[in-house]
Amino acid sequence: MENNNKSSLLVGPDDKIGMGEAGFLGLQHVLAMDIYVPPIILASMMAMGLGDQMGLLQSTFLAAGIGTILQTFVFMKMPVSQGPSFVPLGAAAGVVLASGGLKGNGMGTLIGALLVGSIILVILGATGIFQKIINRLVPALVGGTIITCVGLSLIPTALNSNIFNAPGKIDNNIILASITALTLLVSVGISLKFPKVRRFFRTSSIILALGVGTIVSTMMGLFNWKEVNDAAWFGLPQRTVLHWGINFSPSAIITFIIIYAVITTETTGTWFAMGAVTNHEITNKQWNHGIIGEGLSCMIAALLGTTPVTGYSTNAGVISITGVASKRVFLFAGIWFSILGFFSKLSAFLAAIPAPVIGGVFAIITVTIMLNGLNVIRGLETTDRDFYIIGIPIVLTLALVLLPANVTKNAPQILQYLLGSPIAMAAIAAIILNLVMPKTKATKNKVKAA
Repeated sequence: MENNNKSSLLVGPDDKIGMGEAGFLGLQHVLAMDIYVPPIILASMMAMGLGDQMGLLQSTFLAAGIGTILQTFVFMKMPVSQGPSFVPLGAAAGVVLASGGLKGNGMGTLIGALLVGSIILVILGATGIFQKIINRLVPALVGGTIITCVGLSLIPTALNSNIFNAPGKIDNNIILASITALTLLVSVGISLKFPKVRRFFRTSSIILALGVGTIVSTMMGLFNWKEVNDAAWFGLPQRTVLHWGINFSPSAIITFIIIYAVITTETTGTWFAMGAVTNHEITNKQWNHGIIGEGLSCMIAALLGTTPVTGYSTNAGVISITGVASKRVFLFAGIWFSILGFFSKLSAFLAAIPAPVIGGVFAIITVTIMLNGLNVIRGLETTDRDFYIIGIPIVLTLALVLLPANVTKNAPQILQYLLGSPIAMAAIAAIILNLVMPKTKATKNKVKAA
């Protein structure tokens, strides 16, 4: 699924880039990914103490680092970064609490279910079944629609969770997010206006924005430096499978097989998005190897005592903004994540960055993901049936994003997983519509640019 973004990339996936610059830009990817949020949410859901919470955070960073390196250089062989999904959090907390909690077999039961699900993913790739599913069910039109819905579904999170509903006064949050976003736009604007400094300001635009946001938040008294100062410098992850043990429960395993199906649908959308921004058509071999890498990443995460780490859609937006798709940069992102698994003080610093600072950057990133999806669709010849295949999933995405929380809470458990994942529901809708909508020989229409 190719597009016309080639000229927008400053550094392609296989282009050479200096180690120092790669390390700096790898850190930028890490800063733009708020991967510390899911473990913090899960820790609060399970009423974890400080030791358990820090252990979960360290394990998540380490799993994301190892998974990123494996996917980028061994399996998917594309610039792919792994991070914890929000999808399994409710189910994970439910399994733990229903199995005796942290003092019982709760975490061991969760780890057992996660391991079985991850093994199934590896089998799907090793047998070649996954690629056959993708080729049959996800043509370019469906892929472009899924990319669009990925970005669209993330916009409310960027605005609500990170800005409007974030801790603190809403006016301060809006000011802080606006300053951060404006810094990003000014950096990109300078790169467009002045060719001599284009590379620096475009490739560094996100880290510059986050840096300014951090400085301003400190001046506003919104950055919690006490937590950073109180954190230890180094520490080994303590809450792994060696601490929690393993326990297998049929009900927990069935629950997480369903969860993995939803996660895999989301990951597929993320891979399409990465293919779109890097101008690369994913091969059959990459689909199969990618799902093997996904399974192994999730397996490593389970053994480290944390929830699945999967393809992180944020990075497609980061590449669109910075123009840097170097696999070497993603190697360093994986190294940075791994370092964070042991460097407790740096982990504490990232966790202390105010949500509005992240939100100011994240809001722009999500829009670029959505526009990349529309760009894929724009390049296709479509018939009247295709407008429904594109439009209905977009409407469904918005409907689920705006769905009142009490409706989801009162739904059966299986529906809660789906209603809580607009991307998965949009992907399923696009796939089904593409299969059932009658194909016509009507005159084709070129989808106009949005």
